[in-house]
Amino acid sequence: MTTTWFRTYYEDEDLWLCFEADEESWAVRHMEIGGKDGRPRTAASLQEVLHLRDHADLAAMTRYEQRYGILADAPLDGWQDQPGATELTAEEFERLWGEARRVLGGGG
Repeated sequence: MTTTWFRTYYEDEDLWLCFEADEESWAVRHMEIGGKDGRPRTAASLQEVLHLRDHADLAAMTRYEQRYGILADAPLDGWQDQPGATELTAEEFERLWGEARRVLGGGG
């Protein structure tokens, strides 16, 4: 099993998209961070989404999506060819994740 952490730049929105991807290139965690201000916009987790799907109601899922955004729902193959694509270390990703969750109000 290989986990990959990386970011790409989405110029149209001036956003860095940061991902933790599993061995099949599916997003496990996904963040969007503003380019100019560096402010986290989203920080969604597959584990949390699946837990809500299985144990909560639609209102809880809606609240989650409003706070943390929506997880990428397609394989992330070919990310290396995207603008500004850079592999991140696990430590870099965890630092960004912790900051994003703190800003968005959810702890680590």
